[in-house]
Amino acid sequence: MPNNTQLPNKKVTNSFKNTFKNRNLVLSFIFSSVFFLFSIESYAQSRATISGNISDQFGNLPGARVSIEGTIQTTTTDVNGNYSFSVEEGTYILTTQFVMYNTLSKSVTVEVGEEAILNFELETAFSIDQPVSLGSRATPKSSLKTSAPVDVIGPQIISNSSRTELSAVLHYLAPSFHSTHQTIADGTDHIDPATLRGLGTDQVLVLINGKRRHNSSLLNVNGTVGRGSVGTDFNAIPLATIERIEILREGATSQYGSDAIAGVINIILKEQTEVIDIDNRVLINTAGDGFENYSSGNFGLKIGNNGFLNVTAEYRKRKATNRAGDYTGTVYSNNPSEDAVLIEENDFFGQTQYSGKRVMEIGNAETQNLALYFNGEFQMTPTATIYLHGGRNYREGKSKGFFRFPKETDRVVPELFPNGFSPEILTDIQDDAIVVGIKGVKNEFNIDFSHSIGGNRIDYTVNNSNNASLGIASPRTFYSGGFAYHQNTTNLDLARQFKFLKGISVAFGAELRVENYQIIAGEEASYITGESTYVDQDGVERPRISGAQIFPGIQPENELSRFRTNSAGYLDIETNITDNLLFKTGGRYESSNDFGSQGVYKLSSRYRINDHLSIRGSYSKGFRAPSLHQVFFQNISSQFIDGDIVQVGTFNNESAVATEAFKIERLRAEISKHFSAGLSGKLDDRFTYSLDYYLINIKDRIVLSGQFSEGYETVLAPFNVGAAQFFTNAIDSRTMGGDISIHYKKSDANGAFNGSLSANITNTQVVGPIKVSSSLEGQESVVFNREEIARVEKAQPNFKLTSMLSYEFDKYKLQLGNTLFGEVQYLHPDDGDPKNWIINEYTGLVETRDQTFSPKVLTDISVAYQFNDNIKATLGGNNIANVYPDAHTHSANRDQGNFVYSRRVQQFGVSGANYYFRLLLRL
Repeated sequence: MPNNTQLPNKKVTNSFKNTFKNRNLVLSFIFSSVFFLFSIESYAQSRATISGNISDQFGNLPGARVSIEGTIQTTTTDVNGNYSFSVEEGTYILTTQFVMYNTLSKSVTVEVGEEAILNFELETAFSIDQPVSLGSRATPKSSLKTSAPVDVIGPQIISNSSRTELSAVLHYLAPSFHSTHQTIADGTDHIDPATLRGLGTDQVLVLINGKRRHNSSLLNVNGTVGRGSVGTDFNAIPLATIERIEILREGATSQYGSDAIAGVINIILKEQTEVIDIDNRVLINTAGDGFENYSSGNFGLKIGNNGFLNVTAEYRKRKATNRAGDYTGTVYSNNPSEDAVLIEENDFFGQTQYSGKRVMEIGNAETQNLALYFNGEFQMTPTATIYLHGGRNYREGKSKGFFRFPKETDRVVPELFPNGFSPEILTDIQDDAIVVGIKGVKNEFNIDFSHSIGGNRIDYTVNNSNNASLGIASPRTFYSGGFAYHQNTTNLDLARQFKFLKGISVAFGAELRVENYQIIAGEEASYITGESTYVDQDGVERPRISGAQIFPGIQPENELSRFRTNSAGYLDIETNITDNLLFKTGGRYESSNDFGSQGVYKLSSRYRINDHLSIRGSYSKGFRAPSLHQVFFQNISSQFIDGDIVQVGTFNNESAVATEAFKIERLRAEISKHFSAGLSGKLDDRFTYSLDYYLINIKDRIVLSGQFSEGYETVLAPFNVGAAQFFTNAIDSRTMGGDISIHYKKSDANGAFNGSLSANITNTQVVGPIKVSSSLEGQESVVFNREEIARVEKAQPNFKLTSMLSYEFDKYKLQLGNTLFGEVQYLHPDDGDPKNWIINEYTGLVETRDQTFSPKVLTDISVAYQFNDNIKATLGGNNIANVYPDAHTHSANRDQGNFVYSRRVQQFGVSGANYYFRLLLRL
């Protein structure tokens, strides 16, 4: 890239740079402190003992929490459900809690030298009755009492899930959540985009234990859901460390920050001690590929009298799946008869490493994942606690790209690859996070002060490829560069309840966040332009394409490091005007060094008709500033456009190409307005329900444009690219829909039955004209064409319905799950014009490349057997009917037979049926 578009590196401030440099020092200090605290023993002499057992109707409950009211003494039950306290003589009230069980309290009197036995048998509770941390920053309330719709996915549901990745677990348990594996999409093959309520991946905020989680460094630039946006890597968070998940299905930018346009997902980590859980699973597709093995271990340690440290290790390895079709095009020559002879002489299909006549690998990428996580709390004084959590995740991924055929002499060096090659993208993804804080009570205020550091880096290696412009001197393996993102966040939160009226709760606080985005250059051979040439079909000598095929290396002039500082303050007030009427108001003011300041607000209310029925509603305004990735990303990539592989340059808003050649305006923040209304209730203790409606209007949504090529050849020639694209505030959108949830449970001496039915219906529309700068007037269909509009409106299922039935008796548990995915639709950029339609020579019907993919039902089933308190085995199957999405109907969409199924829009992936065996050990 010429000097006039070079982005000079900005010097890193020493304090911030040292923060990340010394991350390992911080970790060492924390761990040494933990083990120092662990070594401290309490030798205070007690004169009596209270002990007992916690169970439910099926047996012991390891990990249940027991506390003595009026003291700071707490403990958790061991693997046999037992607990014990050493106390002075007297009368005490003990309270036991376990997630998704009703809390139970009992009193006991114990005298000197005695051991009092106090047992508890808990009853299961609905999620609607569980206190949730989301929706209110002042006082946690149950879903029945809060003004916001919150789903709770409890530990039993997570533990019984047949999936091993968090994004897949949520995809099949939460109807409003969508995330599927992508294919032939570079790094997006290894980091799954995830959305909520049909919006973008960057419009949902993820918290862990209530603290902001960092985003990935990967910006999705290929033709997938989430194109042009960046999200959180859910699969970097190990399943084995999660106790429960809360999903706030409501705009909450004024409460939690600008990402929370669609909602908030809060992941609560385990606190259990005295128990060691070891989980082992193996899974294979009925097609014979995609073998997966999963192993995890989770254990907890008591620290002193009231502290704990919970640690998780998780390993996950998945082989690739391949659902490509047989290739029908030419290989060595564009002359079919000549090519057929050469294919047979060279045994082309016999050496492609794929079965049949497949030349590509289309399906789930191969990945290997290793994670270590921890969660701890340490009581320092009767009113103050230090807490910390975090961990490291490392993932290796391998995926394939489009096959480069020997006939493509502009990109294949025949001396290196006489039969062409199938290039590979190898990724190394490292994800780190650590949060340290202190919480306590002072002057009746609950105070929480914390600091978190999070980072994600992805590095690309291209294998089995060549830089054609270097000729026979080209390497076959290249380091093509990478991306890194770091987030450094400090929070102070205060909350207090007052006795005015029927009760007022006030919460306020501040946040300081510093972000850093980096683009890292590849090795010289991955991007350099050599002197090798080829002779085209007209006999003209031309230069070969430069850069590593499939992922050209990032050039030094594109390398950069950019920072953003964001500060915010918020106020949240809840007023119980009467015993039944709750009114909430909140506001937030944010200021950044590059996008100015913005204030947002939220008004909401809840009215309790009776103890079993509440109605609620809210209205709010939100905003989201462009991510650093969207502002500064620039790169050259190989993209497949209508049967051709094109070198596409993405130019950021600081580049001369964007500002001078295309006159692109500076990015603006997205502005959103939300309205929601709903009700929730229950009938006796067996049946609960909720119903919610939402309307979300977003102005100036940031999108990645289409590719500009024709008429810009002179501008693009110095960059060796055939097309250009950029980020712009091109569209406004309107999303409306509803959520329904029904739960039923019944327990008796014969067993326990649980059933749930949940659904999400959503519709997103691009409203108004496409917004373009004055220099691009008349080119609205290029800036954001009908395919991109359809990606926003129709690439995610328009509805999803999930049902889960389970029956537990004796030592058995049977579980049946069904997921109905609504339709998705692909629209080709040019098929809006009937002149591009064709007549099928066999059927006589008009054919268009547009296609609607019909709704599908996937069925999962499992049988579990509890041998004893320590061993549980499960045998199950996912998608047992072996359901696949609709196949492509138009030959052009199949790309010469390669793509049987769409890679542009997906409901649930293309793995087909798979079966698994699971062995859970509790020690």
